[in-house]
Amino acid sequence: MIRAKVTAKGQLTIPKSLRDKLGIKTGDYIIVKETSAGYVIEKELDEKRFDKYVGFLNRDTKSDDIIRELRDQ
Repeated sequence: MIRAKVTAKGQLTIPKSLRDKLGIKTGDYIIVKETSAGYVIEKELDEKRFDKYVGFLNRDTKSDDIIRELRDQ
């Protein structure tokens, strides 16, 4: 269980251990969803982060070369 405190301004500080687990960084957004069991907190994903990979496998390139390119090697 992780415990967090709400400030007088209604702000919530997410403990570092949880930020690390969720991959939350400064400027990221989180989503709070209500479920029948309670509330769920998750990091909002940027859908456009994968756009640079669209069409990557439609090339006549060896898979090893593609992996090296993705890893900037």
